Amino acid sequence: MKSSTDSNPVYHEEQRFRQPWVWGILLLGVLIMAFSCVSNARRLVQDLAGGEPSTGETASSTLTVVLALSFFLEVLIIVGLLWLFIAAKLVTEVRADGLLVHFYPLRRRWITYAEIQSCQARRYKPLLEYGGWGIRWSGRGNWAYNVSGNEGVHLELESGQRLLIGSQRADELAEAIQARLPDAERRE
Repeated sequence: MKSSTDSNPVYHEEQRFRQPWVWGILLLGVLIMAFSCVSNARRLVQDLAGGEPSTGETASSTLTVVLALSFFLEVLIIVGLLWLFIAAKLVTEVRADGLLVHFYPLRRRWITYAEIQSCQARRYKPLLEYGGWGIRWSGRGNWAYNVSGNEGVHLELESGQRLLIGSQRADELAEAIQARLPDAERRE
């Protein structure tokens, strides 16, 4: 089911990855890939220019093509990873007609209030319970959408699925959802 486009949110929250260690790991990975990329580019230029100066030997045209493809693939991966982490954000909106959880640019999830059995703000352990941050599946029907922190809103759905939405304002998010649940006794 899709959300209505004209529904103004009564609650809106945007979060981004802000942990320094996440950015450190990303930077380390980009530096390693950039080093490999420069190395492949140097070999490609040498091959196209006539081979190693000391031996005068040239690589085969197949090797040249492989080096060129490898170089461009590495550049695309580096640019793609940087773009993904810069652009990534978790947008949570409570609207009159349902709950939108959008892990931009990867996944969008729409939940109607009729699907929600229970809703409660809680603290959780991202690494122990879900294996970290991002879009996480625990393998037991539990999903988590989180980017930082250890607070969120835990939803039990009619389907039996459990969903945790990370939030820096978990109590406020839970109250906004609970106020829209169809049955008062389903609120926790």
